Amino acid sequence: MRRAFWLRATAMVALVALGGCSKPSGAPAAEAAKKDFTIGWSIYTGWMPWPYAQQAGIVKKWADKYGINIRLVQVNDYVESVNQYAAGKLDGVVATTMDALTIPAAGGRDTTVLLIGDYSDGNDGIVLKNGHSMADIKGRSVNLVELSVSHFLLARGLELNGLKLSDVKTINTGDADIVGAFASPNVTAVATWNPQLSTIKATPGATEVFDSSKIPNEILDTMNVSTETLKANPNLGKALAGIWYETMALMSRNDAAGKAARAAMAKAAGTTEESFEAQLKTTHMYAQAKDAAAYAENPDLIQVTDRVRQFSFAHGLFGPTAKSVDAIGITFAGNKTLGDVKNVKLRFDPSFMKMAADGKL
Repeated sequence: MRRAFWLRATAMVALVALGGCSKPSGAPAAEAAKKDFTIGWSIYTGWMPWPYAQQAGIVKKWADKYGINIRLVQVNDYVESVNQYAAGKLDGVVATTMDALTIPAAGGRDTTVLLIGDYSDGNDGIVLKNGHSMADIKGRSVNLVELSVSHFLLARGLELNGLKLSDVKTINTGDADIVGAFASPNVTAVATWNPQLSTIKATPGATEVFDSSKIPNEILDTMNVSTETLKANPNLGKALAGIWYETMALMSRNDAAGKAARAAMAKAAGTTEESFEAQLKTTHMYAQAKDAAAYAENPDLIQVTDRVRQFSFAHGLFGPTAKSVDAIGITFAGNKTLGDVKNVKLRFDPSFMKMAADGKL
């Protein structure tokens, strides 16, 4: 089941207009070293390598190498998994960058984006009845999960086609109900994600007019860990990076072993091999550590994250006490920061991806 999260869709704002780049401060509090760690995950195409790695013994292999224990725990509801992490019940969790910002970081838990895993490359789309372009959506009601990835996709699609959110009306519809809603004659526009998207697109008379392949890297999925925990236990970061890239290498193979790995992931996700393979084609996996590390140091990440924080603040997702979009500090490679350098709560750290790329794990 696809994750829900909150994002921003405004025109790009120059970093200098946001107060420029500055060195971060507000170092995380000290935490004692430990041996046992719990990482939460939920079902989504880009996150299925994690449970497979546990099943295949890859998690144990890398945990043993660093003398630690790593337990991967499935949480059936995605948002609940992020809430559990924010509450300190998990040491890390797979989540979108936006949810890492608006749930744990906004709630005060200092969080590090350890690994950039993938971005939606067509897994999310906008579908119309009796329409053939985004221009045809103007004046319509659009069924979607409000303040979710679908809401962000709609806003970006409108923006890139010279329209605004005010040109449509949104109707909050649960992801479990979206397919049934589209079957109603009164519903003529939806924004949703796979696998629901595939079902809706197959409806006679349906036309997909926009999808996430038009906004690469804007729907970004990551492995996030407690900054305090990582600082006290750097071996956790090394082990997680080792697990991820070994699994990436295996599932990317076109031989029997690679196919078997992907088949096991499909089974764990509750879908068919064919469906899982199709979803992988619309999920841009950062399978190579060097590519993930390069994007972590790309200025585009700052620009994309700015869109995220702008929308989050505008929709109240920083909480009632936040007085400005700069209330929460977000740091990037090169000691660049968006927001309050005295209240840094989200940190993009490329160091473990670079270790993997350089063969230093």
